[in-house]
Amino acid sequence: MNKITRRQALGTTAGALTVLGLTAAATGVATSAAATPAAPTPQGTVDEVYQGRRIQITAGAGGHHGGHHSPGQPTVRIDGRELHIMRNADGSWISVINHYETFTEPRLLARAAVRDLQGAPLVPFGGVA
Repeated sequence: MNKITRRQALGTTAGALTVLGLTAAATGVATSAAATPAAPTPQGTVDEVYQGRRIQITAGAGGHHGGHHSPGQPTVRIDGRELHIMRNADGSWISVINHYETFTEPRLLARAAVRDLQGAPLVPFGGVA
């Protein structure tokens, strides 16, 4: 009888997952270095492509839902969809994608959101597509 044992199956699976993880990490490092601005933008704004996703930040545009919650807060968009961000009392930033980690500026927050999304589309806050 030539059956595979549980130990062999787990070893093969662990090896395959390790290879996939190392490949993904190497790809992530290569693409994170390739964050390039799309075109010249006005002062205080960001328009760049990071890991294949377009990040747009407009300073003081009013934030979430046209600015009625936080006037003067920047608006962050990933692939044209708004990322809901919040400013903490200490001046750091958090988002709905990862509200356990704080960031010193919206650009770093947007890049972390792109990494955390792992290619998934950003769904509007409130679940309406």
